[in-house]
Amino acid sequence: MKVVNENVVIDGIDKTILNFLMEDAKKPILEIARIIGITGAAVHQRLRKLEKAGLIEGSKLMINPRLLGYKTLAFVGVYLDKAVSNPQAVKQLSEIPEVIECHYTTGNWSIFIKILCKDNEHLMQVLNKNIQAIEGISRTETFISLNQQIKRQIKI
Repeated sequence: MKVVNENVVIDGIDKTILNFLMEDAKKPILEIARIIGITGAAVHQRLRKLEKAGLIEGSKLMINPRLLGYKTLAFVGVYLDKAVSNPQAVKQLSEIPEVIECHYTTGNWSIFIKILCKDNEHLMQVLNKNIQAIEGISRTETFISLNQQIKRQIKI
C-alpha cells in the first residue's frame, strides 16, 4: 500500500485481504493469512496501514431492521427556503432517529435523506411532525423503496 496524490494504491495482497473482510468482517485473520500464504502478523500489519491511511473506516455489525419492525424505507428530497438554512436543518435532521443518511446534493433538492420507519403511518408522522416542522424546510418529496435490489460496496 502506498499513497499517490492523496489516493491509496493497494497491491494484490491488500485487495485479497480487503475482499475477504468486505465479504465477511468476522473471517479470522489467521484463516485469511493461511489462504494467501503469509503470516497473520503480516495481515494485521497491512490492515493497520490501510486503517492509518484512511482506506478502512472501521467495521460494524449490521442488523436487519425488518426483524425489529422497520419495514418502510423512504428517500426524501428536501427543499430549503435558502441555502443558508442547510447547517441548521441538518443539525435538526440529525436529531431524528429515523433519519439514517443525509446528503447535500446538486439538482432539485438541497438535501436528500434516507429514513427508516415501521410502516407508512410512522413515515407520515415523521414527515409531518418532525421533518416538515424544521425551520427552513419549505417542502419535501418522498419516494418509498419497495425493494432493495442491489446492495454492495465498491469493487476493489
